[in-house]
Amino acid sequence: MEPTPHAPLALTVSDEVRALAPGFTHLAIEAHGLVNGPSTDGTSALLDDAARRLAVRLDGRAPHEDPHMAAWRAAYTAFGAKPSRTRNSAEALAKRALADGGLPRINVLVDLYNAISVAHLIPVGGEDLDRIVGGMRLVRATGDEAFVTAAAGEQVVEHPDTGEVVWCDGEGVTCRRWNWRQGPRTRLAEDSVNAVFLLEGMGPDAGLAAAGAELAELLEKFSPGARISVRAPA
Repeated sequence: MEPTPHAPLALTVSDEVRALAPGFTHLAIEAHGLVNGPSTDGTSALLDDAARRLAVRLDGRAPHEDPHMAAWRAAYTAFGAKPSRTRNSAEALAKRALADGGLPRINVLVDLYNAISVAHLIPVGGEDLDRIVGGMRLVRATGDEAFVTAAAGEQVVEHPDTGEVVWCDGEGVTCRRWNWRQGPRTRLAEDSVNAVFLLEGMGPDAGLAAAGAELAELLEKFSPGARISVRAPA
């Protein structure tokens, strides 16, 4: 029997965000029938290789000195964030990749998209499709939205700053300050089988197409038989 087709996840970017950052673009990869689990030697090797590729790209510069990261810092500043304190996810990962401790090993799927983020120096996030309520929207927050996170092992509800750029679904904020902090509700766990990966860029030279093609290839390699679709930058 053929698997039941899934309707593509609705992804929208608000006019307010477009006005704030006209150069913003994103690419989405939807994948069904994935196989996740603890990190492996294979994913660990990919993370190590990504750190080497990053070092070659930076050639002695700090991550924030890369033109793409500078563009992200400008976007963060535009909505009131302090980019040296709340770094976009790619810059934060890059700093960890270059530090003595290196990149964390989380699980197979997270390792794969973290490796792509570091190697290409672009923010990449992964969300569990089965935990997303309705579609996903990138908006400027009113400040009333709920962001459910954890602190000291307890569930905590935060609220974004007014005007902050956030990803939301029908239940609340899924990621604060664009791609700074993902909420635990929709993150990819070891039992996740369906996912959407969001690759985000600033400007036409962000390299989303190449990064997306590489991530899709890795997903196929680590989850043979998964159904994967790539949506062109929007």
